Amino acid sequence: MNIFFITLIIFVVVYVLLTWFARISAKKISRFIRILIIFSAIVLAVIMAYAGRYIFSLPFVLAILPLIKTKAGISLFQLLRLWGLFRVLRNSGRFNFNTFNQTANKQSISLEEAYRILNLKPGIKYSKDQVMKSYKSIMKKIHPDVSPELSRLASIVNEAKEIVIKNIS
Repeated sequence: MNIFFITLIIFVVVYVLLTWFARISAKKISRFIRILIIFSAIVLAVIMAYAGRYIFSLPFVLAILPLIKTKAGISLFQLLRLWGLFRVLRNSGRFNFNTFNQTANKQSISLEEAYRILNLKPGIKYSKDQVMKSYKSIMKKIHPDVSPELSRLASIVNEAKEIVIKNIS
């Protein structure tokens, strides 16, 4: 019953607007549209000022994150994935910006670490094509041709790929 009344009200409002639109001059219509835009902008500004802390909350930011592109042509979501890769390598002691800790960087990578480096879940059986797809998506971002500073990271990802592929075959 409520839907009927809401639909009826909507049709009446549309009818009144269309009849007003048909009878009025173009100059008055353009002035009305300008006033409507200014009024709606003011209302939107007030809403943003009041509810801005909710609109720019973490879920909203995470929802729009894949849409934002950087100058390098990769999205911020991909940058977060790279940051996760750096964190995994730093926590395992494989990738370190310090020069005094080179012994930790020379250790071989465990199978579980290799899966995590390639953004794969350790408990799942992957095909060689799936491993190569994940490897290529990472290497597009960190290849030494793109950024020479990341050559050590690229070698770690190469080593992880070789370990996972050896485990598959």
